[in-house]
Amino acid sequence: MRTQRLLEQLRAYVPADEAEAGHHGAMVKLLTSAENPFSRGHFGPGHFTASLYILDEDGRLLLHHHRRLNRWLQMGGHVEAGESPERTALREGAEESGLQDLQLHGGIFDLDVHRIPAGKGEPDHDHFDVRYLARTASPEAISIDAGESHDLAWVTLGRAAELMPGSESHRVIRKIESLLRERSQP
Repeated sequence: MRTQRLLEQLRAYVPADEAEAGHHGAMVKLLTSAENPFSRGHFGPGHFTASLYILDEDGRLLLHHHRRLNRWLQMGGHVEAGESPERTALREGAEESGLQDLQLHGGIFDLDVHRIPAGKGEPDHDHFDVRYLARTASPEAISIDAGESHDLAWVTLGRAAELMPGSESHRVIRKIESLLRERSQP
């Protein structure tokens, strides 16, 4: 059921650029060829994850300094048994930020396939990350999960681009900037 639902969502999704189109194609292929593409134990080539970019009312982005990867990232993680990627994104966002009022802004916001280095008894593998955007009205309520993060920080989009220099992050930041511009126009 969730495989079919995500496949339908992906078929309706329009990638922003060639890189994202490649990720889109890889996700459709994984969904249509793997026996259990959501299983954390599926390493060839990998499995689905979901993440969440969280904005406050001032257009700031919440990032966490990921403990294992030692870099600034959006909130996110593995899809649990029976869970949809949207539900995963909201759950992980709440767990990693402490924010309980997260509201999704639309459906899929971005797609990315990225390599995860070996660790915790797992080989190198890919995360097929379905990304969402959410808003909070209570940015002061953040609370760090020390098991997941070294730090949490509300940052401007310009600062986010500095902290997350990858092209995949810059694509998301451009999308958010465009959304905020649209929102501010009369």
